[in-house]
Amino acid sequence: MPKGPAPAPASAATDASDPHAYDAYEDDRHEEKPVVETVIEEERFGTMTVRLDMEVGEVTVEGESVPRIGLVRAKETEAADEHIPIGTRDARLLTLTVDGEEAVIDPAKGRLTRRSYRVDVRHADHTWRLVPDSIPGSRLLRDDEHIGDFSSDGDGRVLAEWREDAEPGALDAALGYALAAAFGTGAQPMWILTVEAASEMLPG
Repeated sequence: MPKGPAPAPASAATDASDPHAYDAYEDDRHEEKPVVETVIEEERFGTMTVRLDMEVGEVTVEGESVPRIGLVRAKETEAADEHIPIGTRDARLLTLTVDGEEAVIDPAKGRLTRRSYRVDVRHADHTWRLVPDSIPGSRLLRDDEHIGDFSSDGDGRVLAEWREDAEPGALDAALGYALAAAFGTGAQPMWILTVEAASEMLPG
């Protein structure tokens, strides 16, 4: 792992023995996680805004033709995994709302298969699942029907492609963008995930 830069030397006017001599320097080095806001022009659903705040762990999706989706990590909790944009896959720490009404979200733990990185949602007598099906991408299922494909590198920017034989609705779109922004998409094949897990268990 690359080492950070060495502390800058104290100026002649600074007492190096002062325990607070480098406080200002340390403050300068602290960088907050980014807030990314992306405007998307959806052919079917018009203009949508996807906003990801990695610092607090919050995703919002809104637009004139789609319901407002809010997904937020519990207040005063730290990100448990830096590789997850929203910071956690623990459902107990996540609250999902659709136009202010709470929905059920259940992310799987993320283990040795692509399926283990799925995210399930239940709301208004329907179910949705975002599940990786390639290294970069994930498919969106509504009530077990494959309706679209999403890709996001975990930076809040999301691309979507709807299947020609599907009829996605506004809620499908809003949820798909929100889940992809919050958790990223895609996963390595099982054999690579297995090798990586085994290597982490080796000493040294």
